[in-house]
Amino acid sequence: LIIIFISSFSPSYNSLNISNCAFAVALGIDKSSSDKLEITFEFLSTSPSGENASEAKPVLNSVVCSSITNGINIMNAYLGKKVNLSHCKLFVFSEEIAKEGISKEIYSLINDVQVRPSANIVISKCNTKYYIKNSIPSLESLIPKYYDIFPNTSEYTGYTCNATIGNFFNALVCSYDSPYAILGGVKTSSSNSYESQMTDDTTIKTNENSIAGNRSSQNIGLSVFKDDKLVGELNAMETICFLCIRKKVNNFLISVPNPQEENSKIDVYLTPNSTHNINVDFVNGSPHINIKLEFSGKIYSMKKDSQYLNIDVLNLISNSCNKYLESQITKYLYKTSTTFKSDINGFGKYAIPSFTTTTEFNNYNWAKNYSNSTFNVDINTVIDSGFLLTQT
Repeated sequence: LIIIFISSFSPSYNSLNISNCAFAVALGIDKSSSDKLEITFEFLSTSPSGENASEAKPVLNSVVCSSITNGINIMNAYLGKKVNLSHCKLFVFSEEIAKEGISKEIYSLINDVQVRPSANIVISKCNTKYYIKNSIPSLESLIPKYYDIFPNTSEYTGYTCNATIGNFFNALVCSYDSPYAILGGVKTSSSNSYESQMTDDTTIKTNENSIAGNRSSQNIGLSVFKDDKLVGELNAMETICFLCIRKKVNNFLISVPNPQEENSKIDVYLTPNSTHNINVDFVNGSPHINIKLEFSGKIYSMKKDSQYLNIDVLNLISNSCNKYLESQITKYLYKTSTTFKSDINGFGKYAIPSFTTTTEFNNYNWAKNYSNSTFNVDINTVIDSGFLLTQT
């Protein structure tokens, strides 16, 4: 019995022992100078005893190869350990390779049983090795925890999105949706030049803002795909519009025109309500998309003589929010349909009930006809008052 027990469990113990594995926390995919792939692995170096995990240092190793699978195999030989992707939080693709198409790499990663569909996907405006190297958290001691947390800021800012590789794959293979990813990059010296060009704080995006801090990597905005190819970017306000339509934001702050004072704005904190009506009709064969959204809000901006208990004042601000959001969402929708020709909003699923069979829907070719869409946006916002100060 002892011999059988040892012979049965010793091989699996040797291969799966944590000491024999190298756990990658991030993976970067670039295009090399020889038209091959350059894969960058980020590992964490800890003490031999496994203690002081909070002081683990990032270790970056790169390899030029023909595929991700071969890259992992070569890295196994180099490290003397088996690369394990079960704790990989981030898959980063360079903008260059994303423009050429990344379906092959996505399929290979999803086919790996170690890859978690909940891992995020980032499109970097710079070399992915440089992006990963500069993604050092300033308020967190553990890099994996930072990778877990930063996409969730979308829930209360709307400036980025929790875009997972699983959702990317689903959109890639279905006929009524289009893929999207987090827009990432590293701040450069030229980034401050955009300060004078910004008409609104919400027009910022990665590498086009005046943010200064210890960490130079940024994740603001969204990368838009048509099939498996990168076709454009969204700024912060456009990302808010995207999240509102897809019901993926809990709260967000916007600055709307002040109806009581010309050339001034009011900061309003909005919460989407449960009312979220979207329907798709067809007029002469072209989609006509109706969107109705409702929000409740609180006023952040306060100054002397503010009268935020006055019903007439609150109604004026509510109307200003309605007009502003209707304008922004409408511009965003026509940008996705006419410029990008990509239905990242997933309107295709609302169009399916108009077809009797799946074959009929597929023959209609929603991905192509989405560019002919017209939109009707109806926003209803109810502003209550301020938070602590309701009148000054």
